[in-house]
Amino acid sequence: MLFRILHDERSGELSYVLADNDAREAVVLDPRSRDLPVLQALLGERDLRLRWVLRTHQHDQLLPQELDRLRSLGAPVVQGEASEGARAVSDGEWLPFGHEFLRVLSTPGHTAGCLSFAWRDRVFCGGLLAVDACPHQPHPADPAALWDSITQRIFTLPDETLLFAGHEQRARAVSTVLEQRRWHPFFARQTRDAFLARVAALPTHAAGAATPASGRNTQSA
Repeated sequence: MLFRILHDERSGELSYVLADNDAREAVVLDPRSRDLPVLQALLGERDLRLRWVLRTHQHDQLLPQELDRLRSLGAPVVQGEASEGARAVSDGEWLPFGHEFLRVLSTPGHTAGCLSFAWRDRVFCGGLLAVDACPHQPHPADPAALWDSITQRIFTLPDETLLFAGHEQRARAVSTVLEQRRWHPFFARQTRDAFLARVAALPTHAAGAATPASGRNTQSA
């Protein structure tokens, strides 16, 4: 298997490439259109066929050309919200690539149609854990749904499950369910009412709706 992380140091946004080397099929999770040359070079270098473009969430109202640019990768774009040019999927659906599968988890909250994608012992959960770290959205679209998604869907997974974020201000891509359940600043040892009150006090405007291109690094695991 091939696994790569692409991190935008200025915005904190994270994208992931996962591939079955034997079958030469790959998926990309939460890609950004400005990274298309990097993604295409990585796929070409490994002679990989892109099977899916997976989006845990999207802010296309702020980035109106984003979906069309991602479609130029030549693979179906999958997301939780129906849109022309994208495929909407439902909770529990399985998405094959090579000899592997990802399972779709419906985890609304950061946006109304947020998805997470589970593969083996990993869950790619987009903006769920970020709460106030998304450069495009300063607070969750549906805080009550986010609380339910985190406490009922993510925190009920095995302790050792690896969680891969879509946004991270401190460049930390991966944590575990156990760690987040115990120490997440918004969810650990909090009641639902306390969480909702804290979110309600967050700023109503993002510091920067448009995210500039910046330097990136990649990692392997």
